[in-house]
Amino acid sequence: MKTKTMEDLFHETLKDIYYAERKILRALPKMARGATSPDLKAAFQKHKDETEVQVERLQQVFELIGKPARGKTCPAIDGILEEGEEALQAFADSPALDASLIAAAQAVEHYEMARYGTLRRWAEVMGMKDAAKLLDQTLQEEGMTDEALTQLADTSINQAALQAA
Repeated sequence: MKTKTMEDLFHETLKDIYYAERKILRALPKMARGATSPDLKAAFQKHKDETEVQVERLQQVFELIGKPARGKTCPAIDGILEEGEEALQAFADSPALDASLIAAAQAVEHYEMARYGTLRRWAEVMGMKDAAKLLDQTLQEEGMTDEALTQLADTSINQAALQAA
């Protein structure tokens, strides 16, 4: 059996986040439809558009390493998205619905930031400057999305959930 290398680890993790991003792409429209706040709906739509570009960047990274763009099942993102689906159902008629959706979306963002941060660092260590640059672009976007969700929660969503209670 061949000894696994850092390149193998990078490739496996890349497949993981590729699967995750494609699953997230399918979940975002459902989250947007479930949201009651027009601003939150718009945030989910904006992130869907960004995610489409992020998937394209991942495809470019696969090309850079000479591998086909394929995902591998990621139980972590499946679980996080399942929790988001449960929140959507459990809080469907609640004033806390949008707050629950933001919490679910931020769990997704934090997972993505962890993966992209690791992949970017590994790409740097392996001297893959072009891949590192692409991964860093996405990492920065994920951080901005997380911050935008926090701002939305702080400026309106959390207060609306409290006042309606």
